[in-house]
Amino acid sequence: MYPDDRVLVGVINRKKDLSILLKQHWYRIPQAQMPDGIYTEYIGFFLSGSASTRFGKSGVHYFARQVGLELAYRKDLLPNETSKKAMRRADDVYYQVKFASIDGKVPPITNPTKRRFAFIFTTWDRFVNATEIADLYSKGDYYVDRIYHALRDKKIRVNRYWDGQRKQTGHGAAVRIICENGMLTGYTDANKAKADADGFFLDPLVADDRIFMEIRTQMAARGGPVILPLSTTF
Repeated sequence: MYPDDRVLVGVINRKKDLSILLKQHWYRIPQAQMPDGIYTEYIGFFLSGSASTRFGKSGVHYFARQVGLELAYRKDLLPNETSKKAMRRADDVYYQVKFASIDGKVPPITNPTKRRFAFIFTTWDRFVNATEIADLYSKGDYYVDRIYHALRDKKIRVNRYWDGQRKQTGHGAAVRIICENGMLTGYTDANKAKADADGFFLDPLVADDRIFMEIRTQMAARGGPVILPLSTTF
């Protein structure tokens, strides 16, 4: 375990999925939500809904080191799910992440502010010392997360990159917006923004309304954003 080891925190909200994790040692992640692939040494599991019943409170109660990864159809991972909803998603593709063992997170990482998230990328040093979800974020992550959710609320297709993904991306926290005529990337690293012809600097010292004005201008220059329905449903 190294301080900069990558940790992906995901959500489990069904008892069935928690049982699969604890007994079969695997976890599924929609490929559509991780189009660039999964690059992480560890995965932490935030239990909510029926999955958190045994603990009495939602939180990250388990984590595991990744030992294997492959793609599979939902119908092959969950062959006994036959509801209409499940059948509609039967051909969805998932990453099946495999583990040798599952460890408990003590103390657990709780979410007292009810911060909404589907996934969080962080680092081992933050993860192991965290007691609240907020402890997993860097300053850059907080800034990008605010922009990310504001854009998603407007149905804009946007990807988010965390400081904890530096090994993979080569830069700090960022947002990437899919436009009709190319990509637009907002970086919290000023030097990276200057080096990318399709990038701009997300300056935390600039008021939010000016940042969003810049984003709108940049998107318009690329034909506008691609508007697509987005889902965080597992």
